[in-house]
Amino acid sequence: MKSILITIFTAVIAQAGFSQIFKCTDGITKFTSEAPLEMIKATSNKTAGAIDFGTKNVAFSVAIQTFDGFNSALQKEHFLENYMEAGKYPKAVFKGKIIEDISSSANGTFSVRAKGIFNIHGIEKEKIIKVKITVKDKVVEAESDFDVPLTDHDIKIPKIVNQKIASVISVQFKANLKP
Repeated sequence: MKSILITIFTAVIAQAGFSQIFKCTDGITKFTSEAPLEMIKATSNKTAGAIDFGTKNVAFSVAIQTFDGFNSALQKEHFLENYMEAGKYPKAVFKGKIIEDISSSANGTFSVRAKGIFNIHGIEKEKIIKVKITVKDKVVEAESDFDVPLTDHDIKIPKIVNQKIASVISVQFKANLKP
C-alpha cells in the first residue's frame, strides 16, 4: 500500500511539474540593423525555448544559420561568415529566470523581466530583458524587444562598412508556447 501511494504521489508531482513547463520550436526572432546608409532585416522562425512557471526558469535558443531576409545573398554570407562566425558560434542563447511572480493558470497579460545570461558570438553577458507574457487557454505567448550592442559580444565591423551596419542591433522575439 505504501509503495502504491508513493507511486501515485510521484505521478501527481510529475504531472503538476510538467503542466507548468511551456515549450516552442517555432518562435520568431527578428533583427534590424538601421545604419545611416543601409537598413538590414532578417528573421528566423526556428527559435526554440521553454518557460517553467514552477521554477521561473527560461531558456531560448536560435541557430544563426536560420536567419533569412537580407538585402542580398552576399550580405547574408558576410553576416554568417565574417561577423557572426556561425561555424564557430552556431547559436544565440538566453538562459535566465523571470524576476516577477507569474502563473500559467490565470488568463491575462503580464509584463515581467527575465534576468539571465545572453550568449552570442561566444561572449556571455548578463542581461535583463522585458517580456510581455499573455496566457490564454493553456497557450502562452511571449514577446520581447531588446537591443544588442555589437561591442558587448566582440562582433567587429570593418570601417569600410561601418555606415552600413548599426553598432546596436534591435531584436524582436515572439513565440507561442504550449504545455
